[in-house]
Parts: sequence; structure tokens; C-alpha cells
Amino acid sequence: MRGNTMKIPFGPRGFGHGPRGSRCGPGGRMRRGDIKIHVLRSLKDEPRHGYEIMDALEKESGGYRPSPGSIYPTLQMLEEGGFVTGEQVDGKKVYTITDKGREVLEARGKEKFEADAETRAGYQAKQAMMKLGAAVAQGVREGDADASKKIIEVIDKARKDVYSILADL
Repeated sequence: MRGNTMKIPFGPRGFGHGPRGSRCGPGGRMRRGDIKIHVLRSLKDEPRHGYEIMDALEKESGGYRPSPGSIYPTLQMLEEGGFVTGEQVDGKKVYTITDKGREVLEARGKEKFEADAETRAGYQAKQAMMKLGAAVAQGVREGDADASKKIIEVIDKARKDVYSILADL
């Protein structure tokens, strides 16, 4: 049989790039304008730098963490539009919502940012894989040959268990 006909559950680029384009919101992806509103909402009560905004959105959504590649261009666009201001504080650019930004929020209403169940599950799986990877690296680095062999056996069993679950779908 020529070519790969196997369906890849997390898409060709890995976690978070599923069959519907991924990320969050209806249809698996946050709509283009939504990230702007959620960034403004995260700045409503206090000024924040980019990573604090990502942390706030992750906490509010229950697990979805926007990437720096979506947050920083959005902040730049909001700043250029006069919706936020940015200033250097202790070596970090801290953003503050402006009156113009607050007007947009008032007009938009109190829509809550929530990742869908599929996105949350993908994010949680990614976090679990990162923790597992760190534990494996530490075990191989600090353990002896016997410990490394046992770690590899556990990983192989886990992989087989996952395939068993997929076979039942």
C-alpha cells in the first residue's frame, strides 16, 4: 500500500492542531476577533505583561493557554488602535487598557472565555506528556542501566495501552 492512510488524531503538526484547526471556541478554534476581547478583558482590572495575560486567559478558560504568537501581535494591534497602552516596567512591557478599550468591552457584554472540552483535553494531555517527558529525562539521567530499562518498559506499555484505547473508538 502506497502512502500513509492512517488518520492522525492530533493533526500533521502535533498537539493542538486537530482536524478542525484546533485551539478553542465553537468549531475548535477561537474566532479571530475573540482573542482581542479576551485580552482586553484580562486587562480590565489591572495592567499586565504578555505572559500574565496568557496566565489569566488560561485560568479563566480552564486550561487553554494562548501562544505568545497570538498574544503579542494582538497586543501590538490593540496598542496601535489605542485600545491599550504599553510601557516598559522592570524590563517588561506592561499593558494597560484605555478608555477606548473599556468602551469596546462595555459594548461587547460579559461573554466568558471558555475552551471547549476537546481543547481542554488536548491541553491536559500535552501537559501530562510534558511532565512525563521531564520525569523520563530525569530518570535516565540520574538512574542506572536497570532503571533506564524499567522506564522504557513503562513507556512502551503506556504506548500500547493508548493504542488499545484508540482501537476501541
